[in-house]
Amino acid sequence: MICLINDKEHKEKIARNILCDLPDWFGLPESTEEYIRCSKDMPFWADIEDEKTRGFAVLKETSPYTVEIYVMGVLKEFHRKKIGKQLFQYCYEYSKEQGYLYMQVKTVKEGCYEKYDRTIAFYKNLGFKEFECLPTLWDEWNPCQIYVMAL
Repeated sequence: MICLINDKEHKEKIARNILCDLPDWFGLPESTEEYIRCSKDMPFWADIEDEKTRGFAVLKETSPYTVEIYVMGVLKEFHRKKIGKQLFQYCYEYSKEQGYLYMQVKTVKEGCYEKYDRTIAFYKNLGFKEFECLPTLWDEWNPCQIYVMAL
């Protein structure tokens, strides 16, 4: 079941637990800590089944018209079980209800890392389209690719 989480400590616990389970995607401790810290102040959904949190997604407003999937993670044991898609659907509906016109997500440019290529395929299957690559936003070995969709 997807739940909106409001308690900041609960958000932090969920984000830390799941992101630490995903070192292939969230392997830079400083970046991971920033995701955890900043997520506490943003709209936050979690997938909880039998008292186990399996995944979460966080939205960040980047303009009055655009919202970003700031961070999303699903425990490895639950990958490919449609949890990410369900979390996205809640984020999508919320974003439309709030009057946003666009949604974006940032990830590593396709072709750099096999694990991220699977992430990119996930976002493309949801309907995201390539928008712009910012090769030095993060660092030169992690070129940032922005994907967008109209809501």
